[in-house]
Amino acid sequence: MGFGIFAVAQSIFVVIYSRYVLGMPINGSIMGAIVLMVLLALVAVVVGAVVSVFANNEFQVVQFIPIIVIPQIFFSGLIPVDTLPLHLDKLAFLTPVYYACSGLELVMVRGGSFTDILPYCGALVAFIVVLFLLNVQLLRKYISI
Repeated sequence: MGFGIFAVAQSIFVVIYSRYVLGMPINGSIMGAIVLMVLLALVAVVVGAVVSVFANNEFQVVQFIPIIVIPQIFFSGLIPVDTLPLHLDKLAFLTPVYYACSGLELVMVRGGSFTDILPYCGALVAFIVVLFLLNVQLLRKYISI
């Protein structure tokens, strides 16, 4: 719960700081950008909770980071997804970063409204729910609660 609260606060701070201090243009709804960032932060917290079930200590959690984070960089839009070889672009739909980055691009670059990003928000909420339920099941199995 503490990590979730911190992640939400940090996400809101980053969007507001980027817009008003750094002067980064947000052509669409700033509220949409905040919602997307908050949802992505909550997905990250839930992914961390799922990974922590399998780790015995903090060092093992750090070893999971390259396995989970680095592949998502390829699907974030940093490299255009449609140029990935061997139909790897289809894997983008299995990563939450794809939906967050696509939604942020829609809001910040193309001037999309809050209603335009609802499908992306829905996908991120679905990731949160599925990963939370997975975490509960894993905790029951590995740490008898």
